[in-house]
Amino acid sequence: MPPVDVTLSILEILLNEKPDNVFIGSLHQQYCNRGGLSKKQLEGLMAKALQSKNVSTAKIATLEAIIKKKPTRYKSEKITTIADTQVNGEIENALKKILEKYPQHKMALLMQSKVKHGDPLSKTEEDEIKRLAKLLYK
Repeated sequence: MPPVDVTLSILEILLNEKPDNVFIGSLHQQYCNRGGLSKKQLEGLMAKALQSKNVSTAKIATLEAIIKKKPTRYKSEKITTIADTQVNGEIENALKKILEKYPQHKMALLMQSKVKHGDPLSKTEEDEIKRLAKLLYK
């Protein structure tokens, strides 16, 4: 005996009930092509199934169990560290001095742009700025 596919069964019931419903048609197509739906898509299907009188409560309960088994994915927030938020004053001053003397210096302009946009400078970049400033102001 083949296993019963409750999700497909609900989709087909809802499609027969409202064949012009774009959302259900899209879910049906995705389910047939990929073999499954995401948790959010299943929750949307559940909302539509609850509105229908043709879907049995047993199928709705099974769909609810399928939804509960799926993992919930959370987007993590970007972690800001103290190093990201604090700009080294020594580096900033060195860049200003370099650009005062050579306003078109490409490396200094690039590093200044990175500092203004809050992009972290690598240790190599910081060392290069310090070295250049030391050469210019002995």
